[in-house]
Amino acid sequence: MAAAAADASTAPPAGKGKKKLIIILVAALVLLGGGGAAALMVMKKNAAAAAEDGEEAPVAHKVESHAKPGQPPTYVALDPFTVNLADKETERFAQVAVTLEVDDPKFAEQMKGYMPSIRSNILMILAHKTSAELLERSGKEALATEIMREAVRPMGIELDDEDAADEDAGAKSKKKKKKRAAVHNPVTHVHFANFIIQ
Repeated sequence: MAAAAADASTAPPAGKGKKKLIIILVAALVLLGGGGAAALMVMKKNAAAAAEDGEEAPVAHKVESHAKPGQPPTYVALDPFTVNLADKETERFAQVAVTLEVDDPKFAEQMKGYMPSIRSNILMILAHKTSAELLERSGKEALATEIMREAVRPMGIELDDEDAADEDAGAKSKKKKKKRAAVHNPVTHVHFANFIIQ
C-alpha cells in the first residue's frame, strides 16, 4: 500500500504539460497576429499618405510570402557586422546582426554560395549610414529595405531603387513614368537580431 502511494506521489500530474503547451501556442499566435496587424496598419497608413499627396503608394514593402502552409519559414542568419559609421564629428561604429527570411529553402541554400558578395553589399550600405539615421526607427526600416534589395543583387535579381534624382526630375516635368513589371524578391523580411551603435 505504501509503495502504491509513493508511486502516485512521484508521478507527474496528468494534463499539466498539455496546458503549458497550449498557453505557449496561444501566446505565439497572439504575438504573430499582432505583428501582422501592425504591419497591415503601417502599409495602409503609407498608402493613405501617398494618396493624399497625389502619388502612388510605394510597393517596396508589398512582398508576398510564398511559404507553404504548415511549414515554418526559412531563415538565413548572417554573421554579425561591425562597421565604422559615416559620422564626421566623432568616430562611431555599429554592430548589427541580420537574419534574412526567405520564401524557399532551396533559395536559402543557393544564397550560401553568394554569401561573400551579399556580406560585402550589406557592409557597403552600413558604412554609408550615420548614427543619427540608424537611431531612428524609420532609419532602421529604410536599412531593412536596402538590405532586402542588396541581398539578392549578387544573384542577378535587380529590384527598383528609389532614386532621388528621378523624383527631382519628375517634379520638374510632369511626365508619367512607365510602370515596370514587379520583380519577385525571394527575401521576404529582414530581421535584426542585434543592433548596437557606439
